[in-house]
Amino acid sequence: MFEGFQLEMISLPEATLRVRYGGSGPPLLLLHGHPRTHTTWHKVAPLLARSFTVVCPDLRGFGRSSKPTNPHDYGAFSKRAKGRDCVALMESLGFDKFYLAGHDRGSYAAFRTALDHPSRVLKLAVLDGVPILEALERCGARFASKWWHWFFYAQPDKPERAILANPEAWYGGDAEAMGRENYEDFQAAIHDPETVIGMLGDYRAGIELDHLHDQKDRQAGRKLQCPLHVMWSLQDDLEDLYGDVLAVWAPWAEEKVTGAGIDSGHHMAEEAPVELACALEAFFSGR
Repeated sequence: MFEGFQLEMISLPEATLRVRYGGSGPPLLLLHGHPRTHTTWHKVAPLLARSFTVVCPDLRGFGRSSKPTNPHDYGAFSKRAKGRDCVALMESLGFDKFYLAGHDRGSYAAFRTALDHPSRVLKLAVLDGVPILEALERCGARFASKWWHWFFYAQPDKPERAILANPEAWYGGDAEAMGRENYEDFQAAIHDPETVIGMLGDYRAGIELDHLHDQKDRQAGRKLQCPLHVMWSLQDDLEDLYGDVLAVWAPWAEEKVTGAGIDSGHHMAEEAPVELACALEAFFSGR
């Protein structure tokens, strides 16, 4: 995986992140979702590295990156904290400004990074996500039945016990579809109790704190200052839940929101890597 990329553990003010980076050109930070690690980008990153310096970390709490010591410290698991990690990470690599894309839970961290640090993020791509506040405010029986895991994962103690009893049965995953090395990295993550708790902390922070940050920003009239491009998996349920996904995002951005669906399942970086890489390259390059 990631031929020509470097792999390092990088110490930051609040966390230590496992980071893979390579390529040349303008900096592009890619944030993975749950329950993946940065290796989910293994087919996409090399394609983008032809035009960008691509940086792929394990988010705080995920993979082999450090975990907050107190599992009940929702601030330490929050997207705001992960946004600070993103800025600190890119600074440590010599980049004051950067392009940013996030998938699934990574899309929430990416959104928060761009909102909290508008002078740092040049362009933002959101993959398979809407603001957490929007999701919770629109929650009805359909959302609760399809995305019940949001609320289960936010409960104390029970979700980690259920997951760790049989991680493969809980999360699934296929080595042939994912790629052997990516699959092995994913398996190591879901079998590690500290990592499972770290991933659940992301959901707990979402229910306890992240949506309040969204709410305060909306009340204050804060919006994304950079161009926003939204993509979603056509074989997943974002359109089914929200209809016009771009319309959900429109009030959160100063500029017109662009975007389109991608013909794949939820893990688009693994299932449609060429289409995704082409779309990201076109957006960030301005073509």
